[in-house]
Amino acid sequence: MATFRQRALDEAASHQTKRFYAEEGPVSSYFGQNVLDVDKMREYMSENAYNAVLASVKFGAKLDRSLADEIADGIKKWAIGMGATHYTHLFQPLTDSTAEKHEAFVSVKDGIAFEKFKGTALVQQEPDASSFPNGGLRNTFEARGYSAWDPSSPVFVMDGTLCIPSVFVSYTGDALDTKVPHLKSLSALSDAATSVARLFDEGVNAVKVNLGIEQEYFLVDESLYNARPDLMLSGRTVIGHTSAKDQQLEDHYFGAIPSRVSSFMKDFETEAYKLGILLQTRHNEVAPNQFECAPMFCDATKAIDQNMMLMIIMQKVAEKHHLKVIFHEKPFDGVNGSGKHCNWSVVTDTGVNLLSPGKTPTKNLQFLSFYACVLRAVYKHNYLLMTSAATLSNSYRLGGGEAPPAVMSVFSGSTLYGIFESIMHMGDAKVSAASQESIKIVNSLPEIFPDNTDRNRTSPFAFTGNRFEFRAVGSSQNVASAAYVLNCIVAESLNEFRAYVDALEMAGEDRSSAVMAVVRRFITESKDIMFEGNGYSKEWEIEAEGRGLRAVRNVPEAYEVYHEKQTVDLFSKLGVLSPTEVEARFEILNETYVKKLQIEARIIGDMCLNHVIPAAVRYQNILIENIKGIKEIFGEGYIQFCSAEVETLKKISTYINNVSEYVDQLVEVRKKANRIADISERAKVYSKDVKDMMDKVRIGADNLEMLIDDEMWPLPKYRELLFF
Repeated sequence: MATFRQRALDEAASHQTKRFYAEEGPVSSYFGQNVLDVDKMREYMSENAYNAVLASVKFGAKLDRSLADEIADGIKKWAIGMGATHYTHLFQPLTDSTAEKHEAFVSVKDGIAFEKFKGTALVQQEPDASSFPNGGLRNTFEARGYSAWDPSSPVFVMDGTLCIPSVFVSYTGDALDTKVPHLKSLSALSDAATSVARLFDEGVNAVKVNLGIEQEYFLVDESLYNARPDLMLSGRTVIGHTSAKDQQLEDHYFGAIPSRVSSFMKDFETEAYKLGILLQTRHNEVAPNQFECAPMFCDATKAIDQNMMLMIIMQKVAEKHHLKVIFHEKPFDGVNGSGKHCNWSVVTDTGVNLLSPGKTPTKNLQFLSFYACVLRAVYKHNYLLMTSAATLSNSYRLGGGEAPPAVMSVFSGSTLYGIFESIMHMGDAKVSAASQESIKIVNSLPEIFPDNTDRNRTSPFAFTGNRFEFRAVGSSQNVASAAYVLNCIVAESLNEFRAYVDALEMAGEDRSSAVMAVVRRFITESKDIMFEGNGYSKEWEIEAEGRGLRAVRNVPEAYEVYHEKQTVDLFSKLGVLSPTEVEARFEILNETYVKKLQIEARIIGDMCLNHVIPAAVRYQNILIENIKGIKEIFGEGYIQFCSAEVETLKKISTYINNVSEYVDQLVEVRKKANRIADISERAKVYSKDVKDMMDKVRIGADNLEMLIDDEMWPLPKYRELLFF
């Protein structure tokens, strides 16, 4: 066997099961110990300072800068007591990851060292960060960018550094991250949802979004991972023949967790618990070496921040176990990819889940109102919402008969769907409080428990009893990029709902009748987005097209939705993104797509030229010598004794030529695409011409893998990567 691959396999076999972060006692004894929550702050601050932070955390009040030094000093004392030597503003640039720049607490004056942390350092920093994607919002020579503390997420200590969750904006105030638009979208949604909720309860003052983010991922042995340049550089295998056994028996799904994996899971859970991340679920997923963890629902900002931290924790802990965590949506061809199921709900400050049906007519009507608004929002902006989850890596997964299809639809379950059908087919007569037809429907709406609605795994946006589950988001994505889109479209729908109800009331309708009339209108307008069947089927593709629902078939083409007036107006009128900021995101999305696909194209070329073809030529020479030897022994009739060798030699020679030729063509296609100045047009050429040529290269390389002597193949194979 090739030395490099054999060494990797030997090292992988030597890696043993071990715990590194085990804690004594129950989880409750150390849960949140590395987090400075508002309760702990009371110990380190005066009452005024504590109340200022509490008001900011609970009610979004602006922090009084006159108290900043006192607040910072209290935080510093806690952090140093936890072993922190540095601090950092932790922000989320437009890269789907996090960023941090560490500053030391220690300072020296007159030769005496002491720890210093001023309020200005807590509240705001200038990290430069000029090299992050900005979509033209600033030039490289205009490096100034500001990070500012987001008090809605608690500070914490990790690896000896005080981490301060922050936003990141340009010198001119433009959002350079995913968090700013997310926070603005939450505010817009709260205002809109509160207005509608007050139709039923005047005591509602605010509405928040709760999120539960399920995280899927693959594990690969570190040694095997390091022997695969494609996994190391792009997160996925750009070549590799499928294993004879993969997921077809479905025996991995929910199976017994392997001991080595279980130890890893327990360790990263321990570290997550210390940061207050309440993980509730762990299990094997469908594909071999694919797993999932899921936390409890919590406030959306906290959920997103914790998910980003969880990904970091998992990667760091995996190193101790000689494992690599792969968050790429489709690291292996032929088996299921990974996503993040985002469970989304809206809850009032009085504790009422607005997506949970109640037993009384009033609460039924409230539920119907909010459900109808979400339904209409998803219908009106279905292409934008699906595009919010569209990236290069996720494009390998979506629409592949293993994950949500590439076209948006909403699954409601038979109980709700039947009720909506009844509402849509009510008579055209005016609805009034005395109308038995309308009141009967509202009164008869049953209380819907979670098990009253089936789970349609083929639906990208499914109602699951008291929340919606958005399943299209990719496993490597920052959920904020999809969440703020969802928040915005629902906020717009809620604002329109309230306006229609107010207009009907002004025209003389009573409130219940007016609400029911708008519910019916919204559901009727949105009926084409409702689908209860198999989203993977070809029939649905045809039907969806007939309904006018656009599928995301090509990612750069889908990004054009950000140029549509409806999209720009949506973000602008809600104050979430300016037209300039929308355009910047359009540029960044296309630029990121091109760069990532360019990396993959270079990798597949390098691997074929430096690994695949040399191995094929070596085996080709062995076959040639074998055939020569048989001919020397048997003379002219030799062919009958080596026909298999000759046929194999012909196939190998053909594939070598094909791969070499296609790699050359791939280089030329890339060069041609790179000459296109407009980034969106360049991305479209990459998505078609470059990807098509890569597919041709892969076919030849994968066929060679099946023909070349296993002992000579230089790269770990799928059966080794997926079954370590």
